[in-house]
Amino acid sequence: MDFSLSKEQEMMRKEIKLFCKKELSKEFVQWMDENVDFPPDELWQKFVDIGFFKASIPEEYGGDALGYLDQMIVFEEICKASMSVALAVGTTSGFGPRFIAELGTKEQKEKYLPLIGEGKLKTCMALTEPAGGTDILGAISTFAEEKQDRWVINGEKVFITAAHASDYMITICKTEAAAKPSRSLSVFLIPSKSKGITITRIPKISCHHCDSVGISFSNVEIPHENILGTKGNGWYEMLTVLNPERIACAIMGVGLIAAAYEDAFAYAQKRQAFGGPISRFQILQHYLADMLINLENARNLTYKAAWLCDNKKPYHMEATMAKLIASEGALHAGRFGAEILGGYGICSEYPMQRYLRDAYQLQFSPISNEMSKNMMMQFQGLPKSWA
Repeated sequence: MDFSLSKEQEMMRKEIKLFCKKELSKEFVQWMDENVDFPPDELWQKFVDIGFFKASIPEEYGGDALGYLDQMIVFEEICKASMSVALAVGTTSGFGPRFIAELGTKEQKEKYLPLIGEGKLKTCMALTEPAGGTDILGAISTFAEEKQDRWVINGEKVFITAAHASDYMITICKTEAAAKPSRSLSVFLIPSKSKGITITRIPKISCHHCDSVGISFSNVEIPHENILGTKGNGWYEMLTVLNPERIACAIMGVGLIAAAYEDAFAYAQKRQAFGGPISRFQILQHYLADMLINLENARNLTYKAAWLCDNKKPYHMEATMAKLIASEGALHAGRFGAEILGGYGICSEYPMQRYLRDAYQLQFSPISNEMSKNMMMQFQGLPKSWA
């Protein structure tokens, strides 16, 4: 068993670290957190220039077709610098290529995948509704009615990350009124500027420079060919995206833990109290030790889930575990990192408060930690506990 990264993977990590150090300084990230609801176009272009969006695109459509582990190694450094930026670029690099490459027709792949790889097309996934997030089959009421050469869509979505900046919304709708829930859903590619779409900002404490918004669809018409995959089979087709999404959210937690640990460790060595550095205090060493253990456990489990994904082995259990461990570790690191910094831990001048705020979003997104535990036990053969 070999836990080491390849020379190519180490090189990728080194290059993205240098990129983040230059383009995502703490000062610039703090400015974005206070002033914008999505990263500026200039920053987006810099991600284009380093080939970030080509990573997940198949080679036949101009991409690099990197494995999922490779992508997570790169993504981790972005998450460490800014979870908001990670969300902003991730909703395009993650959702767009996977949905379209997995479910799209030849024509759809040829039309959209090269544009995503070139950074010219932004996507988001519109799944969650006001009636619930985790309860996908029970909550979705947004309906797409089939009418000759088009679909007419009505309904509402909520907490949709980066929809306000997207060109296309990959939207899950009900299409079968009489079918059982698991056979009632379909996936659509909806132009974000379509007539009848209203977007409403949702103020929140986390991820300020990548907003999550509400979307209202009022008689929104899209061409018939904008369906992705098979009508009524959207639930099963969606699973090819939801499990990788948990790995991506886990690596966000890994990035937050790493950032909080590094800042808290450095501060504890520098800060003087009672005649010496506070790093000599046993309780603070315990806080830091717990962060470091959580970081190692979360990273190892996340990398394992990505490796399993790459090797076409079952990874639903590991992906769910990784999301749980990483998100809880991120919240712990933000909380106790703030304890170590004292009053500075809640000052806007220091990023620790941002790590803590952003970590809260991972506790229930894309799935709550409580439901993660329920699902893991269902995977183990225990009775379904939430219905």
